[in-house]
Amino acid sequence: MESLALFILLTVHVAAALGLSAFGYHRMQLARLRRKIVPPVATPPATHRDDLPSVTVQVPLFNEMYVAERALTAVAAMDYPNDRIEIQVLDDSTDETSDRVKRVIAALADSGRNIVHLRRTHRTGYKAGALAAGLQTARGELIALFDADFAPHADFLKQIVPEFKDAGVGMVQARWGYINEQASWLTRAQALQLDAHFTIEHSVRQASGFFFNFNGTAGIWRRQAIDDAGGWHADTLTEDLDLSYRAQLKGWRFVYRDDVIVPSELPVEVAAYRIQQQRWAQGGIETARKLLPLILRSDVTRPIKVAATWHLLIHFSYALLLLVTLAGLSVGMFSQSLGHWWVLAADGLLLTFAMGSLGFFYAVTAKARDPSRWLRRMALVPLIMIVGAGISIGQTAAVIRGLFGRRIPFQRTPKYHVASGDNSWRARRYRIGGARAGWIEGVSGIALLVGAVLEAIWNNVPPSGLVLLLGVGLVTVSTLTLAQSSAARAVGRSDGPSIS
Repeated sequence: MESLALFILLTVHVAAALGLSAFGYHRMQLARLRRKIVPPVATPPATHRDDLPSVTVQVPLFNEMYVAERALTAVAAMDYPNDRIEIQVLDDSTDETSDRVKRVIAALADSGRNIVHLRRTHRTGYKAGALAAGLQTARGELIALFDADFAPHADFLKQIVPEFKDAGVGMVQARWGYINEQASWLTRAQALQLDAHFTIEHSVRQASGFFFNFNGTAGIWRRQAIDDAGGWHADTLTEDLDLSYRAQLKGWRFVYRDDVIVPSELPVEVAAYRIQQQRWAQGGIETARKLLPLILRSDVTRPIKVAATWHLLIHFSYALLLLVTLAGLSVGMFSQSLGHWWVLAADGLLLTFAMGSLGFFYAVTAKARDPSRWLRRMALVPLIMIVGAGISIGQTAAVIRGLFGRRIPFQRTPKYHVASGDNSWRARRYRIGGARAGWIEGVSGIALLVGAVLEAIWNNVPPSGLVLLLGVGLVTVSTLTLAQSSAARAVGRSDGPSIS
C-alpha cells in the first residue's frame, strides 16, 4: 500500500513538473521570438477630415467616484472632429459616483462635447451588459473603450483610427502606461508583468499571425466586427478575451500598437491585485472551456490552434505549482526510500528552470522597454515569484471555478486616483477586506514551512526550494492582506463581496 501511494505521488509530481516546465518553455520561446521582431513603423495619422470615420467612445463605470472625472475629462479632450465623435458614459453606479458624473457631463456638454449619460436600473451582465446596452444607441462606425482608471492622450484617436483603413482590421489595441508605477514595490512589479504581456506576448502573437486579445480598455473596435462575432457575452468574467477569440475566428484581424501608450492606474493593495488576478484566471478558463473546442475544430492553421491553447490555459500553471509542491512534500516527509531524493533533485531543477525562464522573459521585456535601467528592474523578478506563489491558492480556486462553471459576481478592481508616492488612498472608500483569504493563505504557508522543517529532520535532507518558495509567498501575501484588511475595516468595506 505504501509503495502504491508513493508511486501515485511520484506520478503526480512528475506530471505536474512536466506541465509546469512546458509553460516555462513556452514563455521562453515567446521571449526568444520577441528578440527577433522588428517593431512595425507607425501608421501616419490621417490628415484629411473626410478620412475620419465616426467614433463612439464608451466609458463603463461602476462606483468609480475617485477616477471618473479624470477619465471623462481626458476622453473629452481627445482631438477629433466634434460632429464625428460621441461619448457614452455607461454608468451602473450605486453610490454618489453618478451625481459627480452628472456634473462633469453637464460641464462637458456645455463646452460643446457630444456626451450622454446612460443609466441602467439593473446590472445584468455587468460590464458586458453595460457595453451591449450602449451599443443599442451607439452611432459610431468604430467603438473606443476606456475603463474609468484610464486617461488617454489627446492624439489617441488620430493615432489609432488610420489602422481601420484596412477593411480587414477588427480591433486595435494600444499599450498600457502606468500613472502610479513608482508608488510601491507592488506597483513596480505589476508594471513589469504587464509590460511583458504587451511587449512580448502581444508583439509576438501579432507578428506570428496568432490570435491575441483585446485587453478590455485602451483600444478601438470596428462595430461590424463586434456584431459579426455575436456581440458582448456575459457568460465569462473576461468578456474582452471571449469576444476577441470569437471575432478572430470570424476572420477579423487584430493590430497591436506598441507605440501608442494610454496611462492607467495600477492596484495599490494586495487584496485588489488578488481580485483582479482571480477574475482574469477564472475568466480565462471559462473562455477556454467555451471556445477552445471551437478553435480546435476550426479551419485555422495548426500553429494558431497551438498558440491559442497555450494562451487560454496559462492559468493552469498555478494549479500545477500547488500539485508539484504538495506531492513533492508528501513524498519527502513520508517516504523512507530514494523517493525524497528524487523529489529534491527534481524540485531543484524545476525551480532553477522557473527562475531562469522568468528571468529571461523579464530581461527581454526590461531591455525593450527601458534599456538604461533594465538591470534595476530585474530585482523585481524574485518579488514577482513570491507574490505569484502567494496567490496560487486563490488562483487555483479560480481555475477550478472556471473549469466547472461555477459563476460568481463580477467585481471590478477599485482605484483611488493616486500617483506615485501618494498614500491618500489608505483613507478612502472601496477598500477591500480579504481577511478570510489572508488567514487561509497564512495558515497554509506556515503549514508548508513546518512541513519543510519536518522533512529535513526526518530524512536528513534540505527542504525543497519549491516548498520554501510557496510557504514564504503565502505567508508574505497573507501578512500584507491581513494588515490591509484591518485598515480597510476602519474606512468601510468595498462595494461588493470578495471573490477570494
